[in-house]
Amino acid sequence: MKPIIITASILLLIYIGYRTYRIVNLAAGLDQKIAKGAIILDVRTQWEFETGHINGAINISLSQLRTHVIPFDTGKTIITCCSHGLRSVKAVSILHARGFTRVYNGGAWSDLNEIVQKAR
Repeated sequence: MKPIIITASILLLIYIGYRTYRIVNLAAGLDQKIAKGAIILDVRTQWEFETGHINGAINISLSQLRTHVIPFDTGKTIITCCSHGLRSVKAVSILHARGFTRVYNGGAWSDLNEIVQKAR
C-alpha cells in the first residue's frame, strides 16, 4: 500500500509542477490582446480542432506552419494555442522565424478559452 501512496504523491507533484509551468510560461496580457482583436491560432491537427476549439480561432496545424503560406499580415497580433501548450511554444518560434513580430504563446486551448471568455 505504501508504494502506491508514494507513486501517487510523486505523480501529483509532477502534475502540479507541469500546470504551474504552463501558467507561468503564458504570455502576459493575453486578455488585453484578445480584446484588441488578436488572432487566435490553434496549431493542433484538424481532427483535434474539430473535437473542440475556441470560437473564432483559426486552425493551421504546426506542420503546415513550417511549409505553407501563412495568410496573415506579419504585423498582426497572433496568440497560439494547442492541446497542452507544447506545440504553441514551437509555433511562436516558427512564426518569429517567418517574420511575424507580434506572436504570443497562449498555451493549452482550454486554458486560453477561459481567458477569451473573460476578455469578450
